[in-house]
Amino acid sequence: MANDDPGILVSTAWLAAHLKDPDLRILDATWFLPGTQRDAREEYEAAHIPGARFFDIEEISDHRSDLPHMAPATEKFMSRLRAMGVGDGHQVVVYDTHGLFSAARVWWLFKLMGQRNIAVLDGGLPKWQAEGRPTEDMAPIVRDRHMTVRRQNQMVKDVTQMAAASKLGDHTILDARPAARFRGEAPEPREGLRRGHIPGSRNVPHTDLLNEDGTMKDPDALRAVFEAAGADLDKPVITTCGSGTTAAIINLALERIGVTDHALYDGSWSEWGAFPTVPVATGDA
Repeated sequence: MANDDPGILVSTAWLAAHLKDPDLRILDATWFLPGTQRDAREEYEAAHIPGARFFDIEEISDHRSDLPHMAPATEKFMSRLRAMGVGDGHQVVVYDTHGLFSAARVWWLFKLMGQRNIAVLDGGLPKWQAEGRPTEDMAPIVRDRHMTVRRQNQMVKDVTQMAAASKLGDHTILDARPAARFRGEAPEPREGLRRGHIPGSRNVPHTDLLNEDGTMKDPDALRAVFEAAGADLDKPVITTCGSGTTAAIINLALERIGVTDHALYDGSWSEWGAFPTVPVATGDA
């Protein structure tokens, strides 16, 4: 397919055609919101795309932080991926069981670590299975592979940088949470957080970027979503959400339409909503 890009997004047809490539590595990056009572690893062990490894978003994170699944140190990222047999020279394809949800977070993590050959599987496992393509329940044979990491610090923002961006208005801040949470009308899934959004931010619910089958909308439709949200894409963009997961879907969509100056606020609302000294806005943008 003309839209396949091994650095951004690939189709199930593309993956099927490359499934036996010796330097292809597939990652199942399924993650569930708190309270869903589902176990991502158990579901991976029951059925996954042939050859896929399980990428544990919670485990491969910074456990020194009280915030959920913050980006890990480069050393931890390298060691975990090496143990999974993923390293230099590999083309990585990451998917999840939602269609397109947490896989984008792992795509962003790879980009943060300076990896270029990483793509999200458009439509994920649901589309793969709907097309009658194979799955298996066996763990792959893993061979060590060194990974070179060059962390791209400009791709991640902390609360201090976020507060400055909000106050100065020199960045476009895009929030991927559902509209009711953005406006402060619905509770957050994590307890103890205020309701609302970062002042100056615009709401681009991640579901608005997807088709009904969980695939990402085409570039023209994506541009229309950003335009409708009032997003100024001539400014550097910072994405945010509840815990830094669905925000990455916006980063992926931006990359797909050729917008490359974007970063992700890793603490997202889990940090901002709990931080007593930063302002909160409610209602529409």
